[in-house]
Parts: sequence; structure tokens; C-alpha cells
Amino acid sequence: MARVLVVEDEEDIAFPLVRTLEREGYTVQWVENGGDALDQIKAEPPNMVILDLGLPDIDGLEVCRSARDAGYDGAIMIVTARAGELDRVVGLDYGADDYLAKPFGLAELQARARALLRRTNGYAAAAEADPDPDDDGLRIDRGARRVFAGQQEISLTGKEFEVLAILAENRDKVVSRGRLMADVWDENWYGSTKTLDVTIGRLRQKLESVGVGERVVAVRGVGFRLEGATDA
Repeated sequence: MARVLVVEDEEDIAFPLVRTLEREGYTVQWVENGGDALDQIKAEPPNMVILDLGLPDIDGLEVCRSARDAGYDGAIMIVTARAGELDRVVGLDYGADDYLAKPFGLAELQARARALLRRTNGYAAAAEADPDPDDDGLRIDRGARRVFAGQQEISLTGKEFEVLAILAENRDKVVSRGRLMADVWDENWYGSTKTLDVTIGRLRQKLESVGVGERVVAVRGVGFRLEGATDA
């Protein structure tokens, strides 16, 4: 059962949101400020955080960035009254996986939450796939949305997984920035591509931290290439 942390300081928004998620079958915890949210994420990381930006103590963007910097790799959905394109771009740059502008319908939020959990946590029929203990290289289980270096699983956010999966499918070939933005974010995306660079940077760090031979190489002015050992 997925665990969801709701970070929202307005009771009239938080209460129906919590009830809706509980009816969906999730275990839900609600906190009203950013400090408590970071404490909870550290103590018992949830599968998904639904995060308001206008918190009374810490801006939600800082909560998002701090959580990612501390190693949280679950799903983060920002919900906010800041509906401008710039705010959406900044939110994704800070490590969010999805962005929902207030006011929003609860049915839409439910659908987005289900999709986000499937992408980032492997809540799907194939989610229980096990790694091959005899495989020492980088292995991507696309059905379960899991990545392994030998027997060690590498925890990736939804966007990091999708970028890596596309690069792996085109191993040793350059994948353009435009294709990655269109396939991983939105074909109608017209915002800053800095969010791609941020995602690539985090992905490189995670691959390097477990010592895999594969490298994500930037091809100046074109895109990125995954090179190294072959995928299983």
C-alpha cells in the first residue's frame, strides 16, 4: 500500500484531499509546514509527497529541493495557486515530478497520483521483479521501472528513470535534447530546458555513486549519449 504525505497549511484544502486519497486506498499523513514535512520524509520516506508551495515557514520549492538533496527519491507532486509557466519550470527544476495548479478537481488529482506512483515507485503488475544476481552491469527493468547495478538497486525519480530508459534504448547513440524533453516531459513543452540538465546531473551522480561503467555523455549542442558496458 502506497504511503502519501500531504503538505498543506489550509485545512479546507487538506481535509478533502486526505479523505479522497484514503478512499483511494493510500495511507495518508498530513503536515502543515515545511519543517515537519522534511522531518517526516527523513524519518519515514513516503512513496509520494503532495506539496503546497505557500507554506507558513519554508517555501515549498525549498522543501522540494532540500528533500532531493537529502536523497529522497519518491514522487513529488506540487499543488499551488502559482499557475504561471515560470513557476512550473522552477518547480520541475527543483526536483518535482508533476505540477498541479489550484483550483483543481479531486478526480484529476487522483488520476495524476495513480500515474505518478506507477512511474516513480513501480506500482504495477510487474513491480515485484527481482534482479538477476549473476548480472554485474547496469540493468533496467522497464516493466517494473527499476534499475540495478549488479544486485544493488539504484533509486531514481520518475524523470530520471525515463531519461535513462530512453538513453539505454539508444545506447552509444546521441539522443537529442528535443526528443528527451518531448518524450519525458511534454511534446508541447516550451519552457526552459534547464530542467533536463538538472535531471541529467542527478542521474550521473547516482550512476557514479554505485560505480557502474556506463556514463551519460553530453554532446555539445546536440544531446546526450549513454556509453559503456552493454545492458542486460
